Amino acid sequence: MTTTTEERWEPAHGAPYHPVPYRPERMEPAESLTRSAELRDRMRQRRSVRQFSSDPVPEQVVRDAIACAATAPSGAHQQPWTFVLVRDPQIRRRIREAAEHEERTSYDGRLGEEWLAALRPLGTDAVKTHLTDAPALIVVFQQRYWLGADGAKRKHYYVDESVGIAVGMLLSALHLSGLAALVHTPSPMRFLSQVLGRPENEKAFAVIPVGYPAEDCQVPGLKRKALDQVMVEV
Repeated sequence: MTTTTEERWEPAHGAPYHPVPYRPERMEPAESLTRSAELRDRMRQRRSVRQFSSDPVPEQVVRDAIACAATAPSGAHQQPWTFVLVRDPQIRRRIREAAEHEERTSYDGRLGEEWLAALRPLGTDAVKTHLTDAPALIVVFQQRYWLGADGAKRKHYYVDESVGIAVGMLLSALHLSGLAALVHTPSPMRFLSQVLGRPENEKAFAVIPVGYPAEDCQVPGLKRKALDQVMVEV
């Protein structure tokens, strides 16, 4: 459902606590079990994709996924994120050229052999075709502090954790909507602020190509840890 009018968020720093009722409908256990099993199966099929089709994707699907990501919890509810949706081919080309410049330096020695050995099973290299093949990029920025129109600054809290949770929710929303994605973190990423003209309080967190897998798409033949390898019950 799309709302025609939305309240605009404004900083609430120092405002008094104002609780409102929260009474979501409780799901029956049988339905909850069914939904959780379906969700687990669908998420099990999620893969990071590096070979994208250039076919366009529904713009509203991407917007809805970003809106889902923006519902993530954040430190002091300061929502310290900006999602820049990039479709312009020329800008995507500039991002790729800058990213590949940094990646060549990394793969030629900056990463170190231990890191390169960890990456080797993934088949990655300095060529980043996904940045121009995918029809859209979502560049995620973390807002290190709030910056008012008058230049006033206010500290944000748990920024890394908050933005990381939002990116996880973004990836889930894209996958469940039928799209493929990849978290790309060229290092360093300062060039993204320059190319996209972002303000001083924002720092690039990740580049996420979005689209459909190419017809000849391949992914690494990897295994995920079993549940008993990642969960401890006490």
